[in-house]
Amino acid sequence: MDAAVSVAAEWQLLYNVYYRKPEIYSMQWNRIDLPRHRLACAPFGGPIAAIRDDSKIVQLYAESARRKLHIFNCAGVSLASAVWDRPGGRLIGMSWTDDQTLVCVVQDGTVYRYNIHAESIDPPISMGKECFEQNLVECVFWGNGMVCLTEGNQIFCISDFKNPTPTKLADPTLEEYPLCVAVIDPQYIKEGNVEVLLAVNDYVLQVDEEQVEQLGVGIGPLQKMAVSRNGTMIASFTHDGRLLVTNIDFTKIIFEYNCESALPPEQLVWCGRDSILLYWEEMLLMVGPYGEPVRYLYDEPIILIPECDGVRILSNTSMEFLHRVPDSTVSIFKIGSTEPAALLYDALDHFDRRSAKADENLRLIRASLPKAVDACIDAAGHEFDISRQRTLLRAASYGQAFCSQFKRDLLQEMCKTLRVLNAVHNHEIGIPLSIHQYKLLTAPVLIGRLINAHFHILALRISDFLGLNQEVVIMHWACAKITASLAIPDATLLELLLDKLKLCKSISYAAVAAHADKSGRRKLAAMLVEHEPHSSKQVPLLLSIGEEDTALMKATESGDTDLVYLVLFHVWHKKPPPMEFFGMIQARPLARDLFITYARSYKREFLKNFLLTTGQLPEFAMLLWKESWEIGNNAMASKGSPLHGPRIKLIEDAQHLFAETKEHGFESKAAEEHTKLLRLQHELEVSTKQAIFVDSSISDTIRTCIVLGNHRAALKVKSEFKVSEKRWYWLKVFALATVRDWEALEKFSKEKRPPIGYRPFVEACIDADEKTEALKYIPKLSDPRERAEAYARIGMAKEAAEAASQAKDGELLGRLKLTLSQNAAATSIFDTLRSSFQGVS
Repeated sequence: MDAAVSVAAEWQLLYNVYYRKPEIYSMQWNRIDLPRHRLACAPFGGPIAAIRDDSKIVQLYAESARRKLHIFNCAGVSLASAVWDRPGGRLIGMSWTDDQTLVCVVQDGTVYRYNIHAESIDPPISMGKECFEQNLVECVFWGNGMVCLTEGNQIFCISDFKNPTPTKLADPTLEEYPLCVAVIDPQYIKEGNVEVLLAVNDYVLQVDEEQVEQLGVGIGPLQKMAVSRNGTMIASFTHDGRLLVTNIDFTKIIFEYNCESALPPEQLVWCGRDSILLYWEEMLLMVGPYGEPVRYLYDEPIILIPECDGVRILSNTSMEFLHRVPDSTVSIFKIGSTEPAALLYDALDHFDRRSAKADENLRLIRASLPKAVDACIDAAGHEFDISRQRTLLRAASYGQAFCSQFKRDLLQEMCKTLRVLNAVHNHEIGIPLSIHQYKLLTAPVLIGRLINAHFHILALRISDFLGLNQEVVIMHWACAKITASLAIPDATLLELLLDKLKLCKSISYAAVAAHADKSGRRKLAAMLVEHEPHSSKQVPLLLSIGEEDTALMKATESGDTDLVYLVLFHVWHKKPPPMEFFGMIQARPLARDLFITYARSYKREFLKNFLLTTGQLPEFAMLLWKESWEIGNNAMASKGSPLHGPRIKLIEDAQHLFAETKEHGFESKAAEEHTKLLRLQHELEVSTKQAIFVDSSISDTIRTCIVLGNHRAALKVKSEFKVSEKRWYWLKVFALATVRDWEALEKFSKEKRPPIGYRPFVEACIDADEKTEALKYIPKLSDPRERAEAYARIGMAKEAAEAASQAKDGELLGRLKLTLSQNAAATSIFDTLRSSFQGVS
């Protein structure tokens, strides 16, 4: 129990709540005197920015008269520095955003930003003309936002530095500058707007974008204000030395404490949710809702840095963390505690001394053993001292051995968490996170902060230890390595990068290559992109670094038509010489075919140039021929004489191109015939004054001529295109039947024996429903079967039966019977004939 006494001796009791203030670091910086500097301290164990305060006369010692921006970790280890030579007047405010970007605001309303390496983030942000003309007096920061007050008592804000757009709030119409200013974080406002609190006379003005509202009349004058972390309460220091805690709209005083001093504190901050810290020179006062306050005396200046679960206290020599002692720790180390966790901790001590009392303690708490083990694990998580963590975890492990119901993975998870916290707590890293802060921050965000500070090895080990994706760490390391290794040859640096990049299979080599290109190392970028397995990432980067030919090769190898088109359009828009572009795509069939497909629809003239340049004459000829058909389909374009029009010219050009290659003799002849036919059809349209010939076939042209009675023109077409006699007869028979010129048809049949026989004459007449005319030709049919079927079609059963009897075909008789089934007499005749055939057989 001696260890418990020494632990509890460090605590201070505020009413019934214990607080402790362990030293986290002994500061490593040199010659950083807090009163001589303006400081910005980031929450969650973040970095500290310091710049000499030019409003104070200070002794410079041996340092340069030029001001410098210094950035340290929480242990005072220097991370970076840069000369401060920014124009715009005096530095008005400085703070870190949630993503650890340092924001520095100068008098004329210019906002400069820096990363953790003191590198400027361009461009600067201007708060606007009005701020420039009036000058800024004060800045108040929160999370990712900022509020500025001008000498003219106007209020401007940036609600989110990720989208830094300055906004002017409503005019508070003040005659004098407010006594103090506070901001309510927009995340705690229902509408999500910024609300500014201005202490004026004996009341408070609440200002947003649209209106000004007066609150808490008679409560002031207020010298200091601090809004609680959850945005529900506000702590104020009055002109007569009272500390007030009220609700956010000042309608209810929750508690009040008389500080016995009207001198306002230098700092007023919340310590967690249960207490408030007020700092005057040499004294820090912690006030709670009940009981007497706790006083801490300091012989050197301090800075209070609020955290979600306490306050970090920074001085020239040390960094302390004032926070509430967790209930689990109190149950173990409180003097005289008989809680199960205290007895379990004591049992471990007896076990180590081989005392039988260890078993006695375990018997006393057997029913509460799971609760005791859980308390020891929880207490270990809240300790910064590694030896005390180890002892508490050993006590938990010792009790767990006798507890079958306890979840054993809790101890394992706490061990993993503490290993991470202890690693980043090291003074070289300088991120003193409590377990509560770590859970709110989350492991991925912590890893992001480590890699931003270039602690890549630690970030990689933590990622591997926690089973997180290592890609983000390796990617950041590779980019940082490229930026910092400008003197290393490309080939050497490539080996170094590949050695680490191969650790992660899903790594994006293209992203690293893009960074190399951005850093001016195009050759290295080209070498890196060769290792990118995903063409969709590889090809765009190759284009961006000017490797069009390689990009086209990779795109065609991938078979992704979208990527091929991406390269083609990219090169196209650069407008290279046509020969260069044609040569690039001609060697790659996929790219060539895709280009032709696109150009055929949208860039016809460019495609013609390509086909001629690459000697693809047949393809060029087919393109011309296709264009001629398109002109024919366009009523406006086809007007005028086709003899001299573009259409005939296109087909003639195509015919000449086809004629230059032996393999395309057919196409050449077809184009020649097409030209001849178009000329002839045009002549017919001119002579008949009817636009019905052009683009019809030879057969249709002959048929149309006959229908119109122009037999001479029909014979001319027959002669010009060497139409066969059989085809000529077929066309003329049906054309004459169409116009029902039966006399001409009969005359035509008698000119000579038709080469197609008389069957077409019969069909033409029957189709025209002219039975009488059909009877002129049916007897001339030489085949009795054809005669029988023809007679049956016009309903002459007897004649059909006679012809069928000559054919002596029983199957034919059956078909004819079905054809004339409605005629009973005909059916009887066919049955008699079939019976006679069967008897003979």
